[in-house]
Amino acid sequence: MQQVASFAVERTAYLNADGTCAERLPAFAGDRDELVRLYRSMVLTRTFDAKAVALQRTGRLGTFASSLGQEAVTVGIGAAMRPEDVLVPSFREQGAQILRGVTLEEIFAYWGGDERGSDFAGPREDFPICVPVGTQAAHAAGVALAFRLRREPRVAVCVMGDGATSKGDVYEAMNAAGVWRLPLVFVVNNNEWAISVPRSKQTAAKTLAQKAIAAGFEGEQVDGNDVIAVRAVMERALAMARDERQPRLIEALTYRLSDHTTADDARRYRDDKEVSERWKAEPVGRLRGFLVARDWWSKGDEEKLLADCAREVDAAAEAYLARTGQPATAMIDHVFAELPAAMEGQRAAIAALGARAGGEGR
Repeated sequence: MQQVASFAVERTAYLNADGTCAERLPAFAGDRDELVRLYRSMVLTRTFDAKAVALQRTGRLGTFASSLGQEAVTVGIGAAMRPEDVLVPSFREQGAQILRGVTLEEIFAYWGGDERGSDFAGPREDFPICVPVGTQAAHAAGVALAFRLRREPRVAVCVMGDGATSKGDVYEAMNAAGVWRLPLVFVVNNNEWAISVPRSKQTAAKTLAQKAIAAGFEGEQVDGNDVIAVRAVMERALAMARDERQPRLIEALTYRLSDHTTADDARRYRDDKEVSERWKAEPVGRLRGFLVARDWWSKGDEEKLLADCAREVDAAAEAYLARTGQPATAMIDHVFAELPAAMEGQRAAIAALGARAGGEGR
């Protein structure tokens, strides 16, 4: 018998749950200002999420997907990417979006049903939030192929949940990335739950990272509650994709502390004790512990940050709530450059219904 292939999956982690160091830190972690920037981004993301949930509960926002407990994954991604790269998100990447220049008001608007929220003032080529599971992977492969054909030193970053790795769209996108050596980094936000389905019932694979092997490139794991580790792993993966046209899959191990969305009640399928135990390893407290231990953060710093984030989020919420609603025809007006004749009648009917309902409205 002859062995024809073998592989290994490595895992990167720097900070323990209490904020102490488990490994020698990367160079950027010696910069107090940079770590405070990462910490502020996670706190701002968590503050935004809490406000969005409150708005939804009071009928002023649509169904919303919180990233509570998962802030280190998307903040680490956003911190590592270059402005010219393209983010292809799913629906829980507000931390990366905010770091890349998407405004809080725009994200509120999107979840409020206003598609103008996807017309980003900042990263004009980043893709909008994608709610269908896994479909954005094929879009990301197309973006990366365009970069390769144009010989542009840019990278597409596709973020998905663990449940998406069970979709055919994702396997097809990874196969294309491997065959064509695309500058593409897949990040799997493994929060252990695909809505109510646990990771153990989704796949028999020991890791999700190893699913890249069949596509011809490497996969690795990272502690998704350690923002230093996520940023470091992302920087390495982006460099390989940019300079060597080597795609990569990163499985970020974290946990969803919230419901799947505001339309979900996680108490129906998981034990409160499990969630309480996972709070001990959450990412915001972990980095705060590290900063405090180094005398880089004080109680006064924390109080000021919380107040600043609250003001920023509240101002964005007020701006969103003050927006004038779009007419019902907006659902068609921005889909086609030129409206097909077959849809002209539909648009007219929608306009008539909107007029009878009182014109514009959210």
